[in-house]
Amino acid sequence: MPKKPKRPCSYPGCPNLCDGQYCEEHRTQARRQYDKYERSPNVNKKYGRAWKRIRDRYVAEHPLCERCKAEGRLTPVEEVHHILPVSKGGTHERSNLMALCRSCHTKIHHDLGDR
Repeated sequence: MPKKPKRPCSYPGCPNLCDGQYCEEHRTQARRQYDKYERSPNVNKKYGRAWKRIRDRYVAEHPLCERCKAEGRLTPVEEVHHILPVSKGGTHERSNLMALCRSCHTKIHHDLGDR
């Protein structure tokens, strides 16, 4: 079966062809730059592999958006929201979690003014 054609590296000014977004030379540099400017340094401590497992279990138990369900709509879950944010001392306890669709999750954060 034929492979996808290689495309130019997305790093500015790089002429190399690659299979992914960046060539080998710029992949780690782009990742480092993303982590530096887009993510807080302690995000992996807060949201690591353990959080993914907790989130997946919670979504399996609550497959519908809790806010939409209260209003009579059946919308699948896309996000798991911390009622008290982890950055403000919240935990991954089930009592602090809420299953939401992306729209409801965005509305909550918009009302809080943190996004």
